[in-house]
Amino acid sequence: MLPLGLLAAAQGHPMLVELKNGETLNGHLVNCDNWMNLTLKEVVQTSPEGDRFFRLPEVYVRGNNIKYLRVPEEIADFVKDQQNQPSNRGRGGPSRGDSGKSDRGRGGGGRGGRGRGRGRGG
Repeated sequence: MLPLGLLAAAQGHPMLVELKNGETLNGHLVNCDNWMNLTLKEVVQTSPEGDRFFRLPEVYVRGNNIKYLRVPEEIADFVKDQQNQPSNRGRGGPSRGDSGKSDRGRGGGGRGGRGRGRGRGG
């Protein structure tokens, strides 16, 4: 299970984010991107010592500051179940072993290069 897939499924759900500086953020995930930057809403920020709390309407967290993420267990189970289901979706394009080239011209349907033979003219 890849982390970005898990985060995509967790959108709209509550989560805990621990930052490298020791602060923790508890809120609902609004959005995430490919760099694991997060937007959280209805956030409670806790100081590293755990003695101060701040309520914030929205927080943007840069992905490289994240140390730890905790999402609800049912989200992880949901993503796991989705990955275990066989999918009939192809990615399109030629199937394996078919490069999409025709066998016409120099060299046939090989893997590139300058044709067949021993490198003599023609």
